[in-house]
Amino acid sequence: MKTATVLKRTTASLLVAIALAACAAPEFKQPEMAVPAAYKEKPDVVTAADGTQWKQARPAEAQQRGEWWLAFNDPSLTALVNDATANNANLAQAAARLKQARAIAGIAEADRIPQVGVNVGAQRNQSSPTSLGLPAGTPVAPSTSYQAHLTASYEVDLFGRVSSNVSAARSDAAASEATYRSVLLSLQADVAQTYFRLRATDAELDTLARSVGLRQQSLQVNQRRFDLGDIGEFDLSRARTELSSARAEAIGLQRQRAIDEHALAVLLGKPAADFNASARPLDDIASLPLIPAGLPSSLLERRPDVVNAQRAMEAANAGIGVARSAMFPALTLNASAGGAGGSFADVFKWSSRSWLLGALMSMPIIDGGRNKNNITRSEAVLEASVAGYRQQVLVAFAEVEDNLAGLRILAQQGRQTDDAVVSARRSAQLAQMLYDAGRTGYLDLLEAQRNLTIVERSAVQLRGARAVTTVALVRALGGGWDDATTTLTQGAP
Repeated sequence: MKTATVLKRTTASLLVAIALAACAAPEFKQPEMAVPAAYKEKPDVVTAADGTQWKQARPAEAQQRGEWWLAFNDPSLTALVNDATANNANLAQAAARLKQARAIAGIAEADRIPQVGVNVGAQRNQSSPTSLGLPAGTPVAPSTSYQAHLTASYEVDLFGRVSSNVSAARSDAAASEATYRSVLLSLQADVAQTYFRLRATDAELDTLARSVGLRQQSLQVNQRRFDLGDIGEFDLSRARTELSSARAEAIGLQRQRAIDEHALAVLLGKPAADFNASARPLDDIASLPLIPAGLPSSLLERRPDVVNAQRAMEAANAGIGVARSAMFPALTLNASAGGAGGSFADVFKWSSRSWLLGALMSMPIIDGGRNKNNITRSEAVLEASVAGYRQQVLVAFAEVEDNLAGLRILAQQGRQTDDAVVSARRSAQLAQMLYDAGRTGYLDLLEAQRNLTIVERSAVQLRGARAVTTVALVRALGGGWDDATTTLTQGAP
């Protein structure tokens, strides 16, 4: 008898240990990633125009973290970003989803504590004589009963179902928060990039306006010379053609400006018909901030899309624990206390008391492989989320390198283009003087003016590209200026 008792206890302990080990969520292991020690583009050292090297400044260190657009020192840009943060529909949708995810996490947390309720009611009942064991036709008076009960139930988390479900819900909420921050950062970056594109287009329109002015002056001069018989109709016709072509080019550029203006209106949450962006050419990019890229390892903390992928892995890992727990017993404790009587006052008398204590354990026996396949599905979800995390990290590193390389190459192009602008302007001046003196033909003047317009437009486009790429680098870095994890800023629910 004694041996049998010891065997039963040992077997029971072993079964409990095996069950606990089998159903608990596996320990989360961070996937190994090859993180470079520094970016390939080496952004911390910049070569100046004079050949010297100097450290990049950190212009936003003193500013509130997350407000990276303040580093551009542009009040108009700041106003637009604030307006978009307050009114953009996509951001409001992401905020609502975050609120929903937090509520779901709260629902999961509620399973940790006993559920307590109260039942109060009354009923009027008419029984048949037969059901009471009386002869048929015996008069039976209807009766009224009242009852009131306090109930409580609690699921004992024997195999980690509740804790795993809470962990999964918390990770889902954290992923939704990262998604919100990603939408917020994308919105802010889209506003800034569209704004700079508008300003670059305005600068191009200014360049074309000057070109149109030169063509008008040239046409007037050629008209006078034609009237005097100094030139033939060919030169006059060419001058008219060039003027019309320049005007047509300027009109065509207005289409792109209208598209950018409408896109900015949508980002601001306004009807396109009610928004007008005033013309403000992007003439100088000296105020563009130098963005400190930091260490590649910090990118995994700053980028909200990478954080989202991280939380998705954690939620999938906890989901395995939830799936495993479904294969083992669930223990629920129930309790009820109250009273019942023929009148409402009798319900609260000691003689009308009633109570109930109970425990219910349930577990599947035959489920056709449902729970086993659910575990396999949960494990596959984790595998997919790990692969998604690795891919997102690789994309993040590539985007930073892309924009660092872009800024480096655009800076080199800009220096060469600026030199070309100086030469083209001088060439156009000399061609005009030679033509006015009758020492060269109109085609030479026209060629010089065309080259000047092309080079000036190229310089303007490069300025716009550098501004847009600077914002793209901020987006690729996650919007932060230091190595800390970016926190929710404006518009956070």
